[in-house]
Amino acid sequence: MDCKTLIDKLDQTHNLEKNELLYLINNILPEEKEYLFGKAAATAAKYYGKKVFTRGLIEFTNYCKNDCYYCGIRHSNKNIERYRLSKEEICNCCDMGYKLGYRTFVLQGGEDTYYDDDKIVEIVKSIKERYPDCAVTLSIGEKSYESYEKYFKARVDRYLLRHETADEEHYRKLHPASMSLANRKQCLFNLKQIGFQVGSGFMVGSPYQTNENIVDDLLFLKKLNPHMVGIGPFIPHKDTIFKDQKQGTTEKTVLMIAIIRLLLPKALIPATTALGTIDHFGREQGLKAGANVVMPNLSPINVRDKYTLYDNKICTGDEAAECRQCIEQRIRQAGFEIDTSRGDNPDWQR
Repeated sequence: MDCKTLIDKLDQTHNLEKNELLYLINNILPEEKEYLFGKAAATAAKYYGKKVFTRGLIEFTNYCKNDCYYCGIRHSNKNIERYRLSKEEICNCCDMGYKLGYRTFVLQGGEDTYYDDDKIVEIVKSIKERYPDCAVTLSIGEKSYESYEKYFKARVDRYLLRHETADEEHYRKLHPASMSLANRKQCLFNLKQIGFQVGSGFMVGSPYQTNENIVDDLLFLKKLNPHMVGIGPFIPHKDTIFKDQKQGTTEKTVLMIAIIRLLLPKALIPATTALGTIDHFGREQGLKAGANVVMPNLSPINVRDKYTLYDNKICTGDEAAECRQCIEQRIRQAGFEIDTSRGDNPDWQR
């Protein structure tokens, strides 16, 4: 068994066995990584060309009922200034985003019980009435099957729900007993069954994570076959029990992006803000390894530094127009082209 042979197999079959994935992650050499990145970039180009899709991100609440040990907006963090955006404020963000050319709006927040199903549906319908040509993505956590159905009927197109870790033992080290990995996984399968474009993913370098855990994550993603996969490095937050843990690395995060591009060749894969936070050129490296989505921030400047899942987050002080201009310039310099369309996964139809 050698890594180049495994990369070729992954490229040709879009699959590897558990022991093969583990061997690849444990043993890949720098020159073999470049070979892998080339295969991943070619696969992304096969389905999407040089396009990088832009999504306008609106972080509309930092209240959360959960207490995930790694998260800066966890319920028990008393050092954070909480906020909620009104429907009008959210729509104003969309107005700005539409003028800037965005045709997807991503509404992300903690699991905030203030926004019940009726409020979420009302917000989504308002956006869709103003901008029927735009996609709406929700990222608001674990909900019932019935709630997800209501969102879908309100014309929500996509739903992002990172599984974070697919291993039960590892999950227990990152979450309180009140939370359930089985429920999180079931939510993802429910979302697929209902008909959403579904996004999942995991942190790279989270506390206690082993390469065996990562392989389990990859195999879970292969089984789920999501339309989108968000991979970002773990970054510690000063108000959590993991404040002194090492952060994830650019190198390993980019490696995961490339492997996932070959496992799930048509997936929409963002080069995340977290990747850009730990490395000035992290997002560019992600794009060159097969990522093809960026999500500039449309949230009002006065709340951006309050949505702190992790420390030292970039772009909290940029105006939306500045943010778009900066990221688009960097994308072009990296050899890619901006696509401002909805950017749906080619395998999805409503």
